[in-house]
Amino acid sequence: MPPDQLAADLGAVVAVDFVRHRNALLVRAEFTSLFTDYYLHLADQNLRFTPAQAAIFKEALVAGVLHAAARPLNEHLAWSLNFQAPLLNVFLAVDNEDCTITGRLFTENVKVAPQNTFYSESVPRRGAEKRRSVVNFLGDDPLLAATDFYSQSEQRPVRYFHLGNDEYALLVSHPDYEAPWFNAVAAADISTLAQVETLTRIDQRIYRWHCGCNQQKILGAIAPAFRADPVGIFGEAESIRVECPRCAAGHLLTREAMEAYLARG
Repeated sequence: MPPDQLAADLGAVVAVDFVRHRNALLVRAEFTSLFTDYYLHLADQNLRFTPAQAAIFKEALVAGVLHAAARPLNEHLAWSLNFQAPLLNVFLAVDNEDCTITGRLFTENVKVAPQNTFYSESVPRRGAEKRRSVVNFLGDDPLLAATDFYSQSEQRPVRYFHLGNDEYALLVSHPDYEAPWFNAVAAADISTLAQVETLTRIDQRIYRWHCGCNQQKILGAIAPAFRADPVGIFGEAESIRVECPRCAAGHLLTREAMEAYLARG
């Protein structure tokens, strides 16, 4: 198998190029492998969404990966997008140390609000102080929501492009960028940009779908509540099913496993 194909099979291969003389960053990737891994995750967990809901999550996944690839290595990112029409929440978490992304859709108990809200958290490295940002956005398009986030929070323009099939790109402005050129670029221009502009490859990353949740982590998350109210957690049952808050994977927890976990702690 060719190396490039092997890399693509592992996840989304994201190329990051600097457009010289235009002072802009071009981030580009083909997402078929990442989308496939996400749909396999849904199948494994017996999660079902409408085509419209699934389309929103896929484009949020695109927006998050391309944004993360434009950010420094070691940064950790989390996005929560509250849509009012349709009423749902999208959660994404990206680890730039390992180049992994996970996330989930919430379609129940979603907050009703006057407008859509975009919540962002980032830390430059593990253990560092979080940077939080909250902005509002219009519509049901995650790519436009991310564009609004850049405009309001990052205070610089970006442009997302769907290049056809599962290929997408992000153009990020840098200081002293050439605004007329930046605003005029069309999706059709991205494929031939290397022929008319000077591109310098500055990074290439492979982002894969991975949460890392397991029974021990879920036990640790539930333990404080169990200590406070064991009856409220398990009731009369000997086991409960708990969803991972990051990816919605189901984990079966038994009362015996919880008691053993607390005894070890």
